[in-house]
Amino acid sequence: MAITRWDPFREVQALQNRVNSLFRDFNDGDSPLTTASFVPAVDIYEDDQKVILKLEVPGIEEKDLDVSVENNTLTVKGERKFEKEEKEENFHRIERRYGSFFRAFTLPPTVDTEGIGAQYNAGVLKLELKKKPEAQPKQIKVNVGKSIAA
Repeated sequence: MAITRWDPFREVQALQNRVNSLFRDFNDGDSPLTTASFVPAVDIYEDDQKVILKLEVPGIEEKDLDVSVENNTLTVKGERKFEKEEKEENFHRIERRYGSFFRAFTLPPTVDTEGIGAQYNAGVLKLELKKKPEAQPKQIKVNVGKSIAA
């Protein structure tokens, strides 16, 4: 039986090799600039009449956006294309994400799926989802000092 010297960094090196292999597997194939996907940031808020979503999608043309509703699920898809005119060797840094994205939102039953409007301005996609009339608040007049007739 041979005596082996204990190396405290052996496990760390094994972990580093496994992580490096994952990155190698990820980068195989097409250029990572064109195949990466991203998730655009979204703000969601509502008022008495509607629910509003604002997605940040700068650099994406309107024709490359797809908004649809099916089975109370709102889906937004799109693609930001990498400009091929520039040679990749000339870049000093590439931090923007390119590729396709997909976002899905489950709609509450109070939303009227027929009343959805979309606007695209300055890189922000704004979706307005109107609420059903029965879900909107109603004003009830209160008479003070009078009895309620049955």
